[in-house]
Amino acid sequence: MERIIEPQCLQLAVMASGRGSNFAAIQEAIENGQLNAQIKILISDKEYAQALKIAEQAGITACFIDPRKFNDKAAYETEIVKKLHENNVDILVLAGFMRLVGPVLLNAFPRRILNIHPALLPSFPGLHAQRQAVDYGVKFSGCTVHLVDDGVDTGLIIAQAVVPVLPDDNEDTLAERILVEEHRLYPQVLQWIAAGKVFIDGSRSIVKDC
Repeated sequence: MERIIEPQCLQLAVMASGRGSNFAAIQEAIENGQLNAQIKILISDKEYAQALKIAEQAGITACFIDPRKFNDKAAYETEIVKKLHENNVDILVLAGFMRLVGPVLLNAFPRRILNIHPALLPSFPGLHAQRQAVDYGVKFSGCTVHLVDDGVDTGLIIAQAVVPVLPDDNEDTLAERILVEEHRLYPQVLQWIAAGKVFIDGSRSIVKDC
């Protein structure tokens, strides 16, 4: 088995496309002393993402990188990697980043990119996971923190949180309750990583002594 990272204060980058609520939850956990980490930079692919405003208000470097200015995805990701290296980032955290990660980023941060998905993977990957859960009629859903690989929500699962699906739920009401668990689980998993408690064993992830 090998650790994702040795115990240390994590130097994080967060990538977000929208309102940045998971980003804000991670920063709040840092400020409250619940997470031994520092967010070095927030990167967004959307010029007016609320996440950029949250970063600026918190005194965190906020960077909009416009994908339309690059000839292809590889060139776009090369610019992102440059920013990450300039800020000495250990772990890349996807928090509502609505683009698939490509080979350039994956090769630059192998087993160092995390994502949170609003379903109990491997069920309901991709977009509108909450709607998928309601439409399918499951009794429980939730959220999953996983490592990012070259598939769509197919990376190694680190942790999950379960939320009941109520008889009168719709996509929005279920999403709201799952989001509460996202805000709790994501900082918790990052703290496990900071404490050196998350290991990779072949095709499995293992959390020890938590």
